[in-house]
Amino acid sequence: MTPPPSSTLTWAQLRDLRCAELEGAADGWGKASNRADAGRDRIEKQLLNGLRETQRGAAADAAVGRLRQLGQNLQYVYTECGLVRTALNSLAHEMRAQQRALREALDDAEALRFTVHADGSVTYPEAGEGLIDGKPLPGGTASVTASPGLLPPSGLVAPNPNAGKAQDIADRVTKAVRTAAEIDWRFAGILRDLKAEEGLKVPDRTWTDAAGDAAAVRDTARGYLKSGIPLDASPAARKAWWAGLTDEQREEYLAVYPDQIGNLDGIPALVRDTANRDNLQLLIGKLEGQDDEDAETKLAGLREIDRQLKEGRQPPMYLLGIGDEGNGRAIVSYGNPDTARNVSAYVPGLNTSLDEDFARNDLKRARDTAIGAKEMDPSTPTASIVWLGYDAPQTSTDDLMGNLDVMGESNARDGAGAYNRFMDGISATNQQEDPHVTAIGHSYGSLTVGLAAQQGGGIPGADDVVLVGSPGTGARSAEELGVGKEHVFVGAAENDPVTKLPNSYEASGLGTGAAGGASAGFALGMGAGPLGAVMGGAAGGIAGGAAGYAAQDAQTEESDVWFGTDPAHRDFGANRFAVSDGPGLLERGHSPTEAHSNYFDPAKDQRSADNIARIVAGKSGEIERERLR
Repeated sequence: MTPPPSSTLTWAQLRDLRCAELEGAADGWGKASNRADAGRDRIEKQLLNGLRETQRGAAADAAVGRLRQLGQNLQYVYTECGLVRTALNSLAHEMRAQQRALREALDDAEALRFTVHADGSVTYPEAGEGLIDGKPLPGGTASVTASPGLLPPSGLVAPNPNAGKAQDIADRVTKAVRTAAEIDWRFAGILRDLKAEEGLKVPDRTWTDAAGDAAAVRDTARGYLKSGIPLDASPAARKAWWAGLTDEQREEYLAVYPDQIGNLDGIPALVRDTANRDNLQLLIGKLEGQDDEDAETKLAGLREIDRQLKEGRQPPMYLLGIGDEGNGRAIVSYGNPDTARNVSAYVPGLNTSLDEDFARNDLKRARDTAIGAKEMDPSTPTASIVWLGYDAPQTSTDDLMGNLDVMGESNARDGAGAYNRFMDGISATNQQEDPHVTAIGHSYGSLTVGLAAQQGGGIPGADDVVLVGSPGTGARSAEELGVGKEHVFVGAAENDPVTKLPNSYEASGLGTGAAGGASAGFALGMGAGPLGAVMGGAAGGIAGGAAGYAAQDAQTEESDVWFGTDPAHRDFGANRFAVSDGPGLLERGHSPTEAHSNYFDPAKDQRSADNIARIVAGKSGEIERERLR
């Protein structure tokens, strides 16, 4: 960073600085920010909805497009004006601290009857007694040092006792002035950069600049705001902290730290949604400034989420979390989880990341569940959440058998803790006296949910647990999931290979046997030439793999799968609900693992989708049951 230029600021100017005027200017920018936010809110919640419901045709489509653009422009105004407000308030905050330091030094000088000169030097009177004649020692002037407050003591004691006091005051005055000058220079640069292109249209690249502006203000104002965010507190304590802030403090946190507030469990859903919608634009701007495959993948997911948010679809969407860390983060609720009586939170599984596929398909699963639960109980408010708050293992489900080594528990264990913190936040902010909460895990996400349920105290607020397409939960029985086995429900399609994965011993035997058999078959086939060697290796691999699998299978329980007991097996003790078999592994025109993906989709598996909806709606007694394995 370029050092600040030499300053002409004097201590008199610092003493007389009216920080209240800076705060008054900040209030003006805050009002502009709030007006822009109110305008955007009116566009999104009134004008756009009214147009969609009453008008059709090219003219209506054009009007919708213009309103969306205006809404985005107002969102930008809201963000930038909010940053100016916080920068000015932070400037006043830091300048006031230096004023206090200066005034304390000046008060000490006045009490001692010292004179502080314009250049910061301090004249002190005679004092003490001479060692020879006993007369008062002459006064003098303490000059300004090059580095006030930083020079080590010399070890020499000045004869006049006032000399040391005067030098201390001179150093304090100089340090306050120099620090204030550095603050002034720093904030001048920040405020100078907070400007937009001319005209009303805000192009996409402007959000890249806005992301940089927000980062700069966050860094500069960190002592003013960030230290107050209770990152290490419980969700209940965070809720109380937010409730105790003034309106202006909340507005500043939302403008400068939308990423922190939007992803803070315990903050009300409406607030998180507001913060995350702003942070979504900043993230898009940030990633647009990068040129790599990971950024492009996440950008596609963010843009699709943004598109759906702007559509105003029903049930209403709430963006409860968004971020680009790891494989990406996104938490979306269909329905307000703070006011809903029935709340579900679905954890997706293997190969899920913040990409376009997630934004289209995983969000649709949560939406289908919300719609289905509403059909089962029209009079009860429902919220259905998709929670991508962890890094799921990344490998193709179509090549799962060749990549079982990625299927460890570490990702799920990390995710389990984060999921429980999120659910604790949902419990803290929900306004119902006794909400009905369902934890749902699909594929590897069922392991995440299962491990979360086995942590101390279980999943906060959870009444029911639903596991679909599960390779196991890390538990030996449903009783270990903390809600009672009568409240654990399992969906397992007959043609879903993930629910029938071999356990680790069987997989090891399969691999070892196949390798050994292939080697032996290749050697035996060499006598018939190259083709015989290839044929012999293939046949030997198949035979050896089968033999190795059988040997290990004989030593393990029938119900054992990759992560413990098969949840659909009678040994686990859960309730199995009916689902369709799904396409076979080799059925023409279908993916080998298509049956693994249909559980939530009423168009592909109505029985499963309806049963999940019944459980979420608190009507588990009405599910269509299926025999356990």
